[in-house]
Amino acid sequence: MKIGIFVGIAAGARPDSMVTVAQHAERLGFGTLWAGEHVVVFDRYQSRYPYTEDGDMPLVRDADFLDPIVALTYAGAVTRSIGLATGICLVPEHNPLVLAKQVASLDYLSGGRFALGIGIGWSEEEFRALGVPFERRARRTCEYLEAMLKLWSEERASYSGEFVSFNEARMNPKPVARAKMPIYFGGESLPALKRVAKYGSGWFGSNLGPAETAEKLGKLRELMKANGRNPDELRVMMSPGVAHFSPANLPRYREAGVHELVIFLNYSTKQEENVGKLEHLARRWVEPADRLA
Repeated sequence: MKIGIFVGIAAGARPDSMVTVAQHAERLGFGTLWAGEHVVVFDRYQSRYPYTEDGDMPLVRDADFLDPIVALTYAGAVTRSIGLATGICLVPEHNPLVLAKQVASLDYLSGGRFALGIGIGWSEEEFRALGVPFERRARRTCEYLEAMLKLWSEERASYSGEFVSFNEARMNPKPVARAKMPIYFGGESLPALKRVAKYGSGWFGSNLGPAETAEKLGKLRELMKANGRNPDELRVMMSPGVAHFSPANLPRYREAGVHELVIFLNYSTKQEENVGKLEHLARRWVEPADRLA
């Protein structure tokens, strides 16, 4: 079992923090550096954040929040082996051809270490600010992914859909694994699980305890079998949230079927403190998780 860690937020977005955390996380055996995405945030929302009881997003509004592709490219340049992944990328907010190029470039430069974690988004305010319709964003996401997979797998790619269309387009470089580059879908609802079952090589869940995770995975396995896919090939990541944030839960998550737990670091502006915090997390999380593998 692996432990991943989020990067690129608040004091962790500083250039010196990115280098320090990336290199020492790799040294200490963390599995993956994860970066989330919000282009813009707001002081007040009508939209409900899905991962808190009151529906309020916990992110400090004036905190630095790096673009995930840029942040992970920066981290990839100063490391050699640790995984890199978006947790998650708001795909429907992007031009799919531009995003396909960015993803392929990051994966190519990092030697095939990148996994694209995908979400459909929850903030109508953010979509509106970007000029992207909030409605039918799930269908838009799936269509964008289908188009990107074409660009990554074919020398001259064509795609015709409701939201994107192109004919005999070339895109190089391609991801190292081409269309088999890992695609992780986020979300816990039934529609989200259906997207995983159809498209995903992994599922990224949030704020679920071990028992809830096992229940969702049971349903997900049923959906994958219905799609003619082997559930044993699915990679499962979970960001446990505050309520379940305890190393004592590691065996229960592993028993539920989780391959990687993704945790937060309370970043400092002082790099010696960040190193100490990482070493503490490695003793509490990484070493026990390794023994469960």
